[in-house]
Amino acid sequence: MAVEGGRDLWVGFDLGGTKMLAQVYDSQYKILGKDRRKTRSSDKAESGLDRVALTIRTAMEVAQVDPSRLAGIGIGCPGPVDMDRGIVLNPPNLGWDDVNVRKRLEAEFNCPVAVINDVDAGVYGEYRRGAAQGARCAVGVFPGTGIGGGCVYQGEIFRGRNSSCLELGHIPMVPNGPLCGCGQRGCLEAIASRTAIAAQVARAVLRGDAPALAKSVGADVEKIRSGDLAASIQAGDHVVEEIVYDAARSLGAGVAAIVNLLCPDVVVMGGGLVEAMPEIFVDYLQKVARKRVMTSYRRSFSVVAAQLQDDAGATGAAAWVRHVVQGD
Repeated sequence: MAVEGGRDLWVGFDLGGTKMLAQVYDSQYKILGKDRRKTRSSDKAESGLDRVALTIRTAMEVAQVDPSRLAGIGIGCPGPVDMDRGIVLNPPNLGWDDVNVRKRLEAEFNCPVAVINDVDAGVYGEYRRGAAQGARCAVGVFPGTGIGGGCVYQGEIFRGRNSSCLELGHIPMVPNGPLCGCGQRGCLEAIASRTAIAAQVARAVLRGDAPALAKSVGADVEKIRSGDLAASIQAGDHVVEEIVYDAARSLGAGVAAIVNLLCPDVVVMGGGLVEAMPEIFVDYLQKVARKRVMTSYRRSFSVVAAQLQDDAGATGAAAWVRHVVQGD
């Protein structure tokens, strides 16, 4: 879809596992307005897209700008995405299946829409505006509800022929291991995502092995957040510390596998676990990864924390649709 003259604003949308965030940007990536809502597990595709459209319109109202100024909308969605057609294929943690997001939003807002994987959006945001600027090959790993992976290679999002790729969370790690949301067993995210960590920690609480966490949060998996885990470790819950370090070791092994395949110059770690415990999910993870890669690769890469934090996905989505439309 062509862009008419006078359109000078971009919307970046991050449709993550627990939240949706819309931000309106000017040409210098200044945020003019935003709106944030929780995702609903009960949302089907149609109602979910209604909420996406409402969030974008609310963000534009906050920015006090008219939708006629929109030059493009970029949206990052969890799971595999057909980037050419703008279709979300079958995300394990969203519950949509072959949903044409681009068609719906282009009809709604009368501007170009680019649909990409949400972690690809985050990595692209870090490449354009954050911790991976100037990288030839940047890989991003975002542990959270699941474990997302993405890659930007020479300024382009790395992808397969028909869809996004680098589903790092679904690398098989443990034969006949825990059931994953994708339907397979023993995937990396089934043993090392925040959700997996919280499930293990909740069992420790019920056994009486994590008294500090029991007092502060309890054994409700949905209430155990990254900050709670960090506070529990600080308070002396050694079992929680062991569980978290085990997860970081598994993530380090996954990062080592990606380094052996792609030889990136930077690996960007993002998400709540990284923000709450960078000494574990950046520093320690880098040590693990360097021990597990081929000898010649051990000093070829660095592991760094994301700089844009919650803005990474929305910023990257906006930057990507601008790249698609204008070649910037």
